[in-house]
Amino acid sequence: MRAEAAIETSLEAFEVQPEASLLQPVVNAPRLSAAASKSMREITITDESGLQRTIYIPAERPLTVMFDQRELVTLMTLGASPELLVLGFLFNQRLIKDATAVESIVVDWKSSTATVRTRSAEQDIRVAPRTVASVSGQGSVFAGLQAHIDSIRLPGPVEARIKHSTLRGILDVMRLHDRIHRQARSVHSCGLFQDDRLLVSVEDVSRHNALDTISGWMIQHGISGGDKVLFTTGRLTGEMVIKAAQSGVPIVVSRNGVSTMGYDLARKFGMALIGRAVNRRFHCYTGSERLDAD
Repeated sequence: MRAEAAIETSLEAFEVQPEASLLQPVVNAPRLSAAASKSMREITITDESGLQRTIYIPAERPLTVMFDQRELVTLMTLGASPELLVLGFLFNQRLIKDATAVESIVVDWKSSTATVRTRSAEQDIRVAPRTVASVSGQGSVFAGLQAHIDSIRLPGPVEARIKHSTLRGILDVMRLHDRIHRQARSVHSCGLFQDDRLLVSVEDVSRHNALDTISGWMIQHGISGGDKVLFTTGRLTGEMVIKAAQSGVPIVVSRNGVSTMGYDLARKFGMALIGRAVNRRFHCYTGSERLDAD
């Protein structure tokens, strides 16, 4: 039992597949520390029969982002790849245009801080210091929203399409990669695919953290989203749709449902938004012209 527990608590919540691990960072990419932490903790509980037994829970911890010596935000995270989480957060909050704007990101779990140094100290910070809870949206992505979303362009339905069989393959793959969820529950996962080939996956306590980490990996390696499919277990809200669109991803798949703002924005972007996707069933809310029957 103890040996098994040691193996399980060492599960990785952030995985880069062999094909994707060969990719090199962009020129002038930021220097990143490597401060990944354990994703689960073992505790003792009393069950409905009055018996004590051990289970695993997500090892959530705070991470305060210091942006050029100014406190920006405290993120609650598993810390699977905290440097990419911070990079993606800055990108999706439109505080940086790309990875080259950042000189370095150093995470220190003793002080629970991520120190960000940019190549220009004159960055426009549009959010006050705050804590982003595990289950909440981040909100500030909506600052200056209209002007920003009008500039987003995704590949058309001729260039970016998905087959039903590819969609089923993606769902099958992600069922095997929800390993933290199977052991500890209470987490969300995201995966970036090219066709039905998984490139990178991450699990975290927040669907936003998971997507931000994917975005951080993409801009760190200069990955275009035009031929990619994004999978998430989280509900497809306006913020999630905007973040996917900012990374250039035209097809988003979720096990969960969609909000009105997510629906309206996906229509505006021409994005294929596929929800309630479980086994062979799904709802294509928008972008059905991107679907190909087998």
